[in-house]
Order: sequence, then C-alpha cells, then structure tokens
Amino acid sequence: MSVVSLLNVQVRNNPAQFTDPYEFEITFECLERLQKDLEWKLTYVGSATSSEHDQELDSLLVGPIPVGVNKFVFEADPPKLNRIPNSEIIGVTVILLTCSYDGREFVRVGYYVNNEYVDETLNAEPPAKPIIEKIRRSILAEKPRVTRFAIKWDSEESAPAEFPPDQPDADTLEDDGATYGLEEEEEEVEEEAAVKAEGEDEEMAGAEETAGKIDEAGEESDAGSEDLEAESSGSEEESDEEEGEGDEDMEMGDGDESKPADAAQGHAPDQNQQQHADVMVH
Repeated sequence: MSVVSLLNVQVRNNPAQFTDPYEFEITFECLERLQKDLEWKLTYVGSATSSEHDQELDSLLVGPIPVGVNKFVFEADPPKLNRIPNSEIIGVTVILLTCSYDGREFVRVGYYVNNEYVDETLNAEPPAKPIIEKIRRSILAEKPRVTRFAIKWDSEESAPAEFPPDQPDADTLEDDGATYGLEEEEEEVEEEAAVKAEGEDEEMAGAEETAGKIDEAGEESDAGSEDLEAESSGSEEESDEEEGEGDEDMEMGDGDESKPADAAQGHAPDQNQQQHADVMVH
C-alpha cells in the first residue's frame, strides 16, 4: 500500500504560449508522517525518436508532509529551444510529471502536448525555422496516463515483496536434473508393464487353443502315418512275393546251372525287405 496517493492534477494555464511556464495544481494524500521530502519533477520529451533531447524543466521538494490531504502549485519553466531539433518543435510531444521519495519514483503522470501555430496559414505551410512567438501549446489534460510503482517508504513493513525471494537453502537441495520427470517416468514404466502383461496373457490364452489343435492334428497325423506304414509294408510284401514267384518261375524254366545265382537273387529281396521293415518300424 502506498503511503502517498495522488488524488488530482489540474493544469492551470491551458492552452498557453510555447514560452509560458507550466502550472499544475497538485492534490495528494499522506497516510503517515514521512521522514523525508517528496521530490516533484516535470520532464519535456524533445524528440519521439531519441531520449537525448529530453530535458528536465524543473524540480521541487515538498516537505515536511503532514498527515492528510495536501495541495500545492507546481510551476516549471518552458523547454530550452536549443535542445530541441527544429523539426520536432511543431507537432505532438509528451510531458511527464513524476514524484519520488528518497530517490524512488512512485507515481508518473504523462500528458500529450500539441504545439501548433496560431495562424492557419503557417500551419498549412510551416517555415523551415519555427517562429516561436506564434506557437501555441495545448495540453490534453482530460486524458492523463497515470502509472504507479510500489516502493519502500520509511518502515520495513511498507517495503514491497522482493522478487525473486531469498533461498538460503537452495545450494543444499537435490539437483532438479536428477528428479525432474522421475515420477512421470515411473508411471510410464508401470503402464507399459501392465500393457505388456495383458498382451502376454492374451498370447498365452491363444497359445493354449493352438496347442490343443496341434495335438489333435498330431494325433491324426500319427494315425495316418501308421496306416501308411502298414499299407506300404503290406504292399512291399506283396510285391516281394510276386517277385519271388517270378524268380521261382524263372528258376523252374532254367537249368540247374543257374540255381546258385538264382538262389542268391532270391535271397536278396528278403534281406532288403527285412531292412526296410526295420527302418519303418523304428
């Protein structure tokens, strides 16, 4: 809360000639006794493109300040022409009325000021060198721009909060880089584990059904293989018998000299048959 509050500012001589002094009637309220004076200043903005042409027109110390509502008149000299570019004299500019306590500004009031010639002919065709005695200033007093700042007055209680606040234990705290986002990462890991577990359950359930089908198909395939083996063995035996009969017929037709060779040929199919049967059984 501000100890001093600006209540009203009235521009007394408006409009006026460019060379006339400025006059302000200022009303403010003081809530507690102050140890130091208030400093009021009036600043003229000489150029819209550079602050080097700004000039302080006047300053005033007011004090001691009694508690309550106070009023006074602040007069300031006109700006010095040698500090204003000729191209910036005619036109719109700004004046700033500020107040500070102990070097700390707590209120600022800005006004637009229009400088123009009284003669309309000069306004239509302004000369290269301004004619100062024919220039009139008009302050837009109805629309001031007021800015307030929080400052420290005499007591510590009135001091505004420091920003950023003091953090004496900041060096002893754990580094944020090690814990930043750790909780979120743990949650993400838990969610991924849960999703993975559900997926595994679904895969295992499907695997049981598939395994049952495979077992049934396996049984059927085994049965089929046994039948095929039986049929194949039977067909081989029949073919062997037929071959054997053929051999016997050949032996009956030939002479005795061919019997040893024919007998050897007749035993060969039996050996092959026995070996094939063994392989099929195994």
